[in-house]
Amino acid sequence: MSSFLPSRYLPETPDPHGLDPNPPARADGPVGVLLVNLGTPDAPTAPAIRRYLSEFLSDPRVIEIPQWIWQFILQGIILRIRPRKLVPRYAGIWLENGSPLTVYSQVQADRVQDLLTEQGHDVHVVLAMRYGNPSVVQGIEALRAKGCERILTVPMYPQYAASTTATAVDAVCTYAARLRNQPELRFVKRYPTLPAYIQAMADKVRALWQSQGKPQRLLLSFHGLPQRTINQGDPYHRDCMDTAAALRECLGEDGHLVHVSFQSRFGAEKWLQPYTEPTLKAWAEQGVRRVDVMCPGFLADCLETLEEIQVECQEAFLHAGGEQFRYIECLNDDETWARGLTGLVKQHLQGWL
Repeated sequence: MSSFLPSRYLPETPDPHGLDPNPPARADGPVGVLLVNLGTPDAPTAPAIRRYLSEFLSDPRVIEIPQWIWQFILQGIILRIRPRKLVPRYAGIWLENGSPLTVYSQVQADRVQDLLTEQGHDVHVVLAMRYGNPSVVQGIEALRAKGCERILTVPMYPQYAASTTATAVDAVCTYAARLRNQPELRFVKRYPTLPAYIQAMADKVRALWQSQGKPQRLLLSFHGLPQRTINQGDPYHRDCMDTAAALRECLGEDGHLVHVSFQSRFGAEKWLQPYTEPTLKAWAEQGVRRVDVMCPGFLADCLETLEEIQVECQEAFLHAGGEQFRYIECLNDDETWARGLTGLVKQHLQGWL
């Protein structure tokens, strides 16, 4: 009779010893690590960008207005116009083997896997994207196929925000809710002052300054959020300030060059300030001629860093009277960061390894 009753859960492989009166002892099996970044279109084409934006902007954690209103705007206006405009911007940053965000995120995942294997740990590391491919579901399925019944999720966002970290947790838990035999789950919430993260950024800054001289100012451009989300309890702004303070301290006597701004404002409401592009314009008009910009909130370069900062903001600064604009790339394939990320993973795997 039970075979005719539909199950609310996804199919599972039955345990061959599930009904044994004296089953053999269970082996612990390998541990799984799911690294989750935001996501990117599959290709620099209008259809691919439209699919990505539809998924990304339909998340109620990303756009916190009633969905019946927002979906009318999104599907009826934004997705009809925006994808075509973004094609040349994505095409301009695309690498031979894919989106920079995917390429460099995979490099980091592969390096963490290599380091854990070299240290003798039975751990499988998989990359997933919260929106787009490879999906969170695909990532978890890949780890479960390898026998992982313990999974650590590491969002690739050093600073916590409900619209980034929390939605990655949501995706993992939503899939787990469909499983009869759930894995044991752990999550990393934030790491805005992780020593290896700060050190890796400081090393990049010092290397540039030692070879090509110091700027008048170093601007840390974080992704913005509506200010109301902070007023409602989101800790993101504080995490960003913690990162900036830690980097200032690490840079020592040069820490006074560090300033903070927020980019990628969307819509008409008030977002976290100061805004990046207006700040750069104002500096140039005030006589600041040499600036360096880096984006600590992004662990891998993407449209927001390579196009919005390196192209649009550079043009705005130079047009307003600036003379030298240098973008310092994200941590990407940095070895110090790869070892730091591995250390973070091991810290949160205590008791599982």
